[in-house]
Amino acid sequence: MKPEIVLLERMMPQIEKALDDAYTVHYLPDTPSLAAVAPRVRAVVTGGGTGVPPDVMAALPELGLIAVNGIGTDAVDLREARRRNIHVTTTPGVLTDDVADMAIALLLAVSRGIVRADRYVRAGDWPTGAPIALGHRVSGKRMGVVGLGHVGRAIAHRAQAFGMQVAYNDVREIPDAGFAYHADLTDLARASDILVVAAAGGAGSRGIVNAGVLDALGHAGILVNVARGSVVDEDALVAALREGRLGGAGLDVFAHEPDVPAALLAMDNVVLQPHRASATVETRLAMGEMVLGNLAAFYAGSRLLSAVV
Repeated sequence: MKPEIVLLERMMPQIEKALDDAYTVHYLPDTPSLAAVAPRVRAVVTGGGTGVPPDVMAALPELGLIAVNGIGTDAVDLREARRRNIHVTTTPGVLTDDVADMAIALLLAVSRGIVRADRYVRAGDWPTGAPIALGHRVSGKRMGVVGLGHVGRAIAHRAQAFGMQVAYNDVREIPDAGFAYHADLTDLARASDILVVAAAGGAGSRGIVNAGVLDALGHAGILVNVARGSVVDEDALVAALREGRLGGAGLDVFAHEPDVPAALLAMDNVVLQPHRASATVETRLAMGEMVLGNLAAFYAGSRLLSAVV
């Protein structure tokens, strides 16, 4: 008989077929009673945003692997996983370039008013000569990167191609990073025209981009977030944008997904995405293959490809 696993978040069709070929897959919303299959389930496949709800983890007594299709683990109780000797894997590396590309795309879209101009053309306002606001130059600006991990570095290197001056903030200075380090996030924001959030989510980073940081970034500053919505104080962000204390924002993530503050929906200086920075065919397939590899290694008793716990 095939091993039984629980799937908490949909994946690429090719990957789901591979899962179905190798395992008996219980997609949780379609499973009438988790309790009926729980004693036979040793692995859960999920996404970074979904993680594993505490009640689901508690309901699976034989759980030995949580395979996250993503790099975020803030929605997984890692302390409980360690206590129960549950392995947790992610899909690092393969999504770095796409997330970094999205950060630059959001920056350009906000700075140059690309989405606003698209609506202007579609509405037929161009032939009428109706005025449209000018955009702002990106090249040569000062970028601050919050979190200089793999994604943060990739964003910084792309920014250099635009002639930007790059500085960063992290929990500690990174030797030979090649960029100026600011131990204080508010100082980094004050020294930046653009602040890009690439820090890991979790309790340690919750709300670190607060009202003080946004005020330091200033009325012409732009915030880009491709990390986790929890890293930014969302209420403070909405207030800063509404009151003109921040110039604009490009957001791929939100505090309470999929709910987006209504105020953001009406703002022309904000570009919104539905948490899809890694959403390319190439990356999602590569992520899925890594999930399959971790599952195969777990059931074979071999070394996991990308264990976090």
